[in-house]
Amino acid sequence: QVQLVESGGGLVQPGGSLRLSCVASGFTLSWNAVSWYRQAPGKERDLVASITSAGGSPNYSDSVKGRFTISRDNAKNTVYLQMNSLKPEDTAVYYCNARRVLLSKTYTYWGQGTQVTVSS
Repeated sequence: QVQLVESGGGLVQPGGSLRLSCVASGFTLSWNAVSWYRQAPGKERDLVASITSAGGSPNYSDSVKGRFTISRDNAKNTVYLQMNSLKPEDTAVYYCNARRVLLSKTYTYWGQGTQVTVSS
């Protein structure tokens, strides 16, 4: 069964850190471009960070650049999002997305999301 499962969310004070994990089952995550999105209440889902399958330089939204780091552990079929210096405006549900183009067909998978709340 193809599945993405996020974990690592929770409640943290401003300035704190969290590490989110995205674990894939049923497929090889390293063959996919992987992105983290987030969606705050009443807002659209926004791209936060992404990493290609080829291991190129990651991309970050301006709002998280310098504070968040996306990385892979291919042996664990996992992608991480290290979040430092968290701010209240980082509060959202964070989703993992994996995407692969094969023979002109795009395969896209989403996780169920993990809640991150930044509050004192």
